[in-house]
Amino acid sequence: MRCDSARADEQRDGPSSGPDASGSNPPRSNRPRGGPAATLAVASIATALVLVVFTVPLTTLTSASEALGAGPGEQAWILSAMSVGAASALLGSGAIGDDYGRRRTFVAGTVVLAMASVLGALAPSALVLIVARIVQGLGGGVILACGLGLIGQAYPGPALGHAAGVWAAALGAGVAVGPILSAGLDRLGGWSLPYWLSALAAAGLAAAAQAFLTESQAADRRCVDVAGTLLLGFGMAAFLAGLTESRTGWDQPSVYVLLIGAVLLLAGFVVVERRVAGPMLDLSLFGRPDFVGATLAALASGAGVLSIMSLIPMILQRAMGVGAMTGAIVLLAWSATSAVTAFAARWIRASPTALMIGGLVACAAGQLAVYGLSADSSVLRVVPGMLLAGAANGVLNAALGWQAVASVPADRSAMGSGANNTARYLGSATGLTICAVLVTHGGAASGIAGLLSGWNMAVLVSASFSLLGALGVYLATAREQFREHRGPGDRAS
Repeated sequence: MRCDSARADEQRDGPSSGPDASGSNPPRSNRPRGGPAATLAVASIATALVLVVFTVPLTTLTSASEALGAGPGEQAWILSAMSVGAASALLGSGAIGDDYGRRRTFVAGTVVLAMASVLGALAPSALVLIVARIVQGLGGGVILACGLGLIGQAYPGPALGHAAGVWAAALGAGVAVGPILSAGLDRLGGWSLPYWLSALAAAGLAAAAQAFLTESQAADRRCVDVAGTLLLGFGMAAFLAGLTESRTGWDQPSVYVLLIGAVLLLAGFVVVERRVAGPMLDLSLFGRPDFVGATLAALASGAGVLSIMSLIPMILQRAMGVGAMTGAIVLLAWSATSAVTAFAARWIRASPTALMIGGLVACAAGQLAVYGLSADSSVLRVVPGMLLAGAANGVLNAALGWQAVASVPADRSAMGSGANNTARYLGSATGLTICAVLVTHGGAASGIAGLLSGWNMAVLVSASFSLLGALGVYLATAREQFREHRGPGDRAS
């Protein structure tokens, strides 16, 4: 059932084109502006900016904490707050973008990111900075969901694979540039300077998006699923908040209250989505092997390689006495390599499913290569494993960007992007929590020996996540591939 506002918009903009030859309603696009190349450029640059903003605390946490008097619990929240906001917004903003305009929603996300960055720069206390980081995550989630959705509309068919590689390269570029840029700006003008630069960049992207992006939306617009949006948003926020609180100890009542509340909210979300006429997430998609495979791969990517590689600068600093800038530079072995191979993945002649399985297995091999660190290990000891994991992660990101859009109906590209990125953020938050707890509480030994013992356990756990993800993708898609390869006579029998 369509909303009254949807019918009013159709009277103003003209009727939709109706069902295509396949019987489905094609997405509606209007107001041609900069063309596909402009869409790819703006969406990719914005994606890189979101990742730059995400990594700001990795190298500015110490100076920000000293300036704002943040304790261990507040520091954990500063690191994780943007994930809470992003995971809460991704799926809902993708559905809203599909129904009410991906460009319009994308622009709103850049404005929110700019305003939140200003709030972060002016933050007088750790609490205000945490709130600003959560709102930055809300804006960033909108950008990620609708940016890839816009790319999916601009590059239909086989061209999507190439465009998804560029988008995935932007992910790696943001992670590569962010920590080094933030560390340099911190030294130049203090911890708040990266937030001011983020605000200016986001404002510029809002203007560029308004000028160059072509509006697109689903031909069959639905009412906003208010109940589903709120239940999922608060459920994800409660779950990630519970994980963040657990990093300072599982014996806190707040941890259990948040996690139990998250289970109840997410269960309510499933109930609502089964009953509402226009769900924000069509649960029937979980009957599609390609959608399930892409979701499992994104979840495993976050819980596996993203989690353990994000902790390498920390282990280098605490166990080997490496400085923050050096740690950020070493991280380039993973993040920069990921950007390069994501862009080059367009020349690999393989299906997205094969790329996801191969990428996860190779990521696991790279993760295992950083096992066995000691206090006497050279910084170069971690580089080969990071290079392998980075190369595999770039290919994996390109396949995920491709399959996230290709595994949903054509007019639901932003919803597909939101669902896939939600799985990635959920996996990352879960994996980071588990690995951080293992590192800080690993083994019976104390000091550096205990830290490294915990690190080795975290490496094994993260590699297990990657391998289980590869197995899950294979099992989810094997039956469908078997059906496709059976002959007509076999299918008839």
